[in-house]
Amino acid sequence: MKVRNSLRALKNAPGSQVVRRRGRVFVINKKNPRLKARQG
Repeated sequence: MKVRNSLRALKNAPGSQVVRRRGRVFVINKKNPRLKARQG
């Protein structure tokens, strides 16, 4: 999982979902799991 300042490029990828957990913003992608990331 990458830690990134901005998730804008990742959330436009096909199959990605933006999820808020424990006060952090995560991107999860079942189609392409390499795109997992969290913001901050």
